[in-house]
Amino acid sequence: MLDQDLRNQFPIINQEVNGHPLVYLDSAATSQKPQQVIDAISHYYTYDNSNVHRGVHTLGNRATEGYEGAREKVRRFLNAKSTEEIIFTRGTTTALNLVAQSYGFANVEAGDEIVITYMEHHSNIIPWQQLAKAKGATLKYIDLEEDGTISLDKVRETVTNQTKIVSVMHVSNVLGTINPIQEITKIAHENGAVMVVDGAQAAPHLKVDVEALDCDFYAFSGHKMGAPTGIGVLYGKKAHLNKMEPVEFGGEMIDFVGLQESTWKELPWKFEGGTPIIAGAIGLGAAIDFLEKIGLDNVEKHEHELAAYALERMKEIEGITIYGPDNAEARAGVITFNLEEVHPHDLATVLDMNGIAVRAGHHCAQPLMKWLKVSATARASFYVYNTKEDIDRLVDGLRIAKEYFTDVI
Repeated sequence: MLDQDLRNQFPIINQEVNGHPLVYLDSAATSQKPQQVIDAISHYYTYDNSNVHRGVHTLGNRATEGYEGAREKVRRFLNAKSTEEIIFTRGTTTALNLVAQSYGFANVEAGDEIVITYMEHHSNIIPWQQLAKAKGATLKYIDLEEDGTISLDKVRETVTNQTKIVSVMHVSNVLGTINPIQEITKIAHENGAVMVVDGAQAAPHLKVDVEALDCDFYAFSGHKMGAPTGIGVLYGKKAHLNKMEPVEFGGEMIDFVGLQESTWKELPWKFEGGTPIIAGAIGLGAAIDFLEKIGLDNVEKHEHELAAYALERMKEIEGITIYGPDNAEARAGVITFNLEEVHPHDLATVLDMNGIAVRAGHHCAQPLMKWLKVSATARASFYVYNTKEDIDRLVDGLRIAKEYFTDVI
């Protein structure tokens, strides 16, 4: 397990909520920020605040160095070949929309197929729905196994030579399932399709190597990995990005503007119109430094241990239903569950009164809720600052909620 010194680097954790020490179990929604990241953002605004690329003065140069330095950190973090393949976006949602609106609109035609799964986040469903409608394409879904995993046989059954795009999340934000992206990518490529990966729940928690995965696009958000909100990344293979057109136009992304025609900057800047998210990128770079010092292997190991412990402890509670793989090694640090005869929102409210923060609702995954035959669930999600004691507090809170609602009923 990771040590208490690391936990102490997250200042928000050391507070009381509703008279109880805070137990934060909602990192799948957004993670807390280490002091190192907070300091990096503060330093930028205190000493280096300026726009990037265009200025020749000292502050502009410092800001540019910080911004482009962060891009190199992301390239290394993902093991991409070049910083030209790293596009800064507002987050995973923006990155996936960029692929759909640029690559998708240029390459998908009537009668083509787009393939996703039932477990996808709405951000990895709606862009493909809109693309399919606009182009007359067919949106197909890979069915799931009973435990919420993906069978490669079902991938082969669903992906055909008519498929142009396969888009799958690396880790489910509901089930915690770690999907076999490398193998799915191989099947997509064998059928002439490109592979898009929603990495929002994977990049913060396990080592991502886009070269080894061989995916064509990989998207993730900074705010789920200790960085600030409003910054994300789209990785794309250079061969694809070179052929794609920008979807936002204006300052920063142009090379020459005439009265009737304009030309774009080279990669990666042609996709970064307007003043970029400078402080966010610098914060993301600091978050990557923080995670790499811990080691992503250690982060993954820590979360597997927490998931295994949580599965064991939570099963002690009568009437609980836990969704997703039963094997902790097959899932990331996400446990989604329901307590018999207690609505998830009521459950989350009682837990909050005891200082325990969990998420309740459909988790932006309504098709998956329908597949699970529920309208909503509660979700506890872990990160580097969580401990087994946090899980013990969660289990105690669940017992309190169960007793309370049993008495009410």
